Amino acid sequence: MNERERKALRAWMEEEGLRALMARIFELGEIGMTDADDEVPGPRGRTRLALDDADGRARDRLAAWMRELDLEVRVDAVGNMFGVLPAAPGGEGLAPLMIGSHIDTVGNAGPLDGVYGVLGGLTVLRAFCAADALPPRPLMVAAFTNEEGVRYQPDMMGSLVYAGAYPLEKALDTRGIDGSRLGDELERIGYAGNLPPGHVTPFAYLELHVEQGPVLDHDRVRIGVVTGVQGISWREITVEGAANHAGTTPTALRHDAGLAAARANVFLRELAARTGTLATVGSVRFEPGLINVIPSRAVFTVDMRDPDADRLSAANAEFTDWLTRLEQEEGVRVSSGTLVDFAPAAFAPGVVDRVEAAAERLGFSRRRMVSGAGHDAQMMARICPTGMIFVPSRAGLSHCPQEFTGPEDLRCGALVLLETVLDLLDAETA
Repeated sequence: MNERERKALRAWMEEEGLRALMARIFELGEIGMTDADDEVPGPRGRTRLALDDADGRARDRLAAWMRELDLEVRVDAVGNMFGVLPAAPGGEGLAPLMIGSHIDTVGNAGPLDGVYGVLGGLTVLRAFCAADALPPRPLMVAAFTNEEGVRYQPDMMGSLVYAGAYPLEKALDTRGIDGSRLGDELERIGYAGNLPPGHVTPFAYLELHVEQGPVLDHDRVRIGVVTGVQGISWREITVEGAANHAGTTPTALRHDAGLAAARANVFLRELAARTGTLATVGSVRFEPGLINVIPSRAVFTVDMRDPDADRLSAANAEFTDWLTRLEQEEGVRVSSGTLVDFAPAAFAPGVVDRVEAAAERLGFSRRRMVSGAGHDAQMMARICPTGMIFVPSRAGLSHCPQEFTGPEDLRCGALVLLETVLDLLDAETA
């Protein structure tokens, strides 16, 4: 690209880009907004679980914005959405540079998680349109299906299917927490596309995202240069004990599934403190769930994360061995099922270096870091060079209505994204 086009792109992003980005973040954030609750002060959240009615309306709005820019709108068979800006003459057959994230949310969510990356990417494409410039290779903005994994599991499903690491038919047949079938819901809201997932392999993939953690905000650093995503293991543990009267059964004669679950939670905290592997018991359910009955059954989830694959595997193995001892000590039966098992992902050094160089040229403080949360970039790294850009989350809050990143930080992240895109468009390899 020539210098005149670069100047025009940068000028529009500085003068108009932030206003356009903020307006669309606000507008999309109104879709799925929860009702006000006078008894619970504070900001309202929004709920757009994958493929529910609110997610369908948000998709409609995104598609309309894509069409306003005369982008080619594509939808694949798992519902991933793409807006494509064609290349300048001579670059039509080149692999596209893809920018993406997601627009589904958790329940009662903030306005930025995922949305910032999709709309930040769309803002970059808007800059090209406003500058009347075509890129030397196609540019694509992507919104992947079911990143959050709340209604359907596993999370990051759309990008996982796109990367060829999860069967399409298995994804379409997935049953949600409400009993719905994912493929049927795609049809219902009008986003069951015809394109095969992975219909094009990107030249590179970039994802702009709020950090969702406290590091950048605490250290007053403007840009996170993400080097990779830590591995994630989700398990569901079931403990079978024996129900009995809470008042007549001596402690020594109990087979208490509730106690076993509590001991597991404590063990995992001790394991985390000793090894550095993060471990969380996020949900617990007792049966029969009565105040005066010893629990006969406990079902709980375990989330373990570590950027080191060997350490994550060792922590999982140690917990499994401990569960065997727990069976013997408490007189219960324990079974374990794997819900998610994602290896750590390392991003392409060339893309990471370009993100860092862009932040440096713009004069922004920066630091290299590993993402603690999973992202679509983690899956896209399986098929193409990938990188991520983080901006601070105030107090590290995310997945809640209080999620907030200041306008200046949002602007800086978008500028780094544009500069990184320009660098990659000039490169022969990513």
